Amino acid sequence: SANGHTTPRPLRFGLAAAPGGRRGFCSNRWRQGQAGPAAMEAVLEQVEQLPALLAVSRSALVRDWDSLTLDRALEWARYFQHLHDRFRTRPRLREALGRRLRRGQPSPLLGFPHLGRCPQLLGLALLENRALPPAACRRLIHSLLHPGGAEPGPEPRSLALLARRKAASRLLALPRPPEGLEPQVQAEAQLLLSRLREEEQEAQPAGEAAGRLRWLSGVLEQLPQPRAFGVVAAALLLRQESGAEQARGGGRDGNSLDGNQASATGEEDIAGPLLAWLLENMERFSAFCLFLPGSLLASLAGHYSQLNRPYLDLLTGWGSDLLYDPLQGRWVKSCLDKAALSWEELRERFSCLCQGSALVKGQTQAALKLLKAQDGDFKVRGLSVWTDLLTELEEYLRKE
Repeated sequence: SANGHTTPRPLRFGLAAAPGGRRGFCSNRWRQGQAGPAAMEAVLEQVEQLPALLAVSRSALVRDWDSLTLDRALEWARYFQHLHDRFRTRPRLREALGRRLRRGQPSPLLGFPHLGRCPQLLGLALLENRALPPAACRRLIHSLLHPGGAEPGPEPRSLALLARRKAASRLLALPRPPEGLEPQVQAEAQLLLSRLREEEQEAQPAGEAAGRLRWLSGVLEQLPQPRAFGVVAAALLLRQESGAEQARGGGRDGNSLDGNQASATGEEDIAGPLLAWLLENMERFSAFCLFLPGSLLASLAGHYSQLNRPYLDLLTGWGSDLLYDPLQGRWVKSCLDKAALSWEELRERFSCLCQGSALVKGQTQAALKLLKAQDGDFKVRGLSVWTDLLTELEEYLRKE
């Protein structure tokens, strides 16, 4: 076949035999768009086996794999990648391949763009699978570090890059402090941004936003919730820094984050799925805001206006759960199981917002003044939590 790339030999990976068929798909008839329905159906049947191959690569069934089986698995992965490269500019064929990939899946997490990353997906699954025998594991590592002619050109999606990223992630696996974004979380956030950029480049006109959100949800749901929150927060902050650098022209010399040359508009599109994932579920957003420190949330609210109003609404609800105790002369939680923040914590959160950008500061003060007026516009302490909060914040800002 053209380009010297033919359908790989059948691979038996435990669950079932991989689809057969030795005829190449890159013949002149394919290039001229004259391939018949039978040839297209054969390709669709082959693509339909990708979810099973990836599932097996993550299972204990790989304990029976030898070096030859591993080579065939990688050969199939490169074949799927070649299908992606071949049909990425053919909208109708892309759609047909994407539909066949999603057939029978409990959740449509795999789509046409995943064909282009099949070698990485397979390699990553096998790297994390301890059931892979030593001989096959050595063969896998050798293939990752010395791909040879399997992947022409220094493409950023090469298996060698996957190996380097995986190794870096392992080396940065340090104990996580309760607050802050340490190197491991920042490294994971950079990888997430890189994948979101790839998803953006591969996005199809129809349903692209929903598809990226489904993919992102599937990725983040595999992480413990606090860790997922840290990664999302770090990704949003790093995306903002990258966008600012692009606006200053910093991307011209290739020194922007992750070597990415995306425009500011592209970076905004990358932030969209992250913000949508946070805001589509208010319980999740509430947990996100409780987990992160007030200074970090104020920074995010300053960079992303979509977060400011929901965050202020959360603070309003938490402040409404406080009651004034005349014996202690202070505001206390009305119910330990209900109130999310203490008076001191609430004051600290509002104080961080008032120290943020001029826009966030103005919106925060306007919201507090409105809440004070709605609560009776009292001047005396102890009657309204908003009166006392606004008074203390104004005194603090005057000192500043």
